[in-house]
Amino acid sequence: MTAAPARSELDLPLVATSLMKGVVYRDTHEQVWRHLLPLQSQLRDYMATIGLVPVVDEAEGYAFLRQRDDAAPDGAPEDAVRTSVPRLVARRSLSFHVSLLLALLRRRLAEFDATDAGSRLILTREQIVAMLRVFLPATSNEARLVDQVDQHIAKIVELGFLRRVPEADGAVEVRRILKAFVDAQWLADFDTRLAAYAAQLRGGPDPADPDEEGRS
Repeated sequence: MTAAPARSELDLPLVATSLMKGVVYRDTHEQVWRHLLPLQSQLRDYMATIGLVPVVDEAEGYAFLRQRDDAAPDGAPEDAVRTSVPRLVARRSLSFHVSLLLALLRRRLAEFDATDAGSRLILTREQIVAMLRVFLPATSNEARLVDQVDQHIAKIVELGFLRRVPEADGAVEVRRILKAFVDAQWLADFDTRLAAYAAQLRGGPDPADPDEEGRS
């Protein structure tokens, strides 16, 4: 393992600009990671000035920036004016099927970790198709189904939650940063959420919303 740089050689601009571009991983951004760990305090202070919060998970080996949510002062009404900080981390609207696949991948990652099978969860395209099939409308056009799943996979690769495995046709690695976006409490409610997904696919009311049928 390469030693961390000396204090005088630490490069805060390198770390900050790398994080502004996207997620930093220990295994793919080794130089940045070596500078990042000893600079966490300075990085937090710097990013606070532009409304961002560094999230560093040393155990899982990733770091990213999260937009700071400025809460209203204690005792202030809920609609109190909040500190105006320009949003630098864009919110992304995800399709229903991409959201569903992210949920299924997060559950598979939790199951994988529980078995202590290793550090990398790698899935084939066929495995992902099988995961999604039970939640998709029945179809006799298998090629079209696979094409649709490939599109969902490509979107999640773009988001950074999956990484394609070189020289493995269609195989992808589930990136552990997914755990930071789909937390344990979310997983605890997962069965209810899956029932809601199934209801939405059938075109029925969301079982998690008992007032749905009474709305006009």
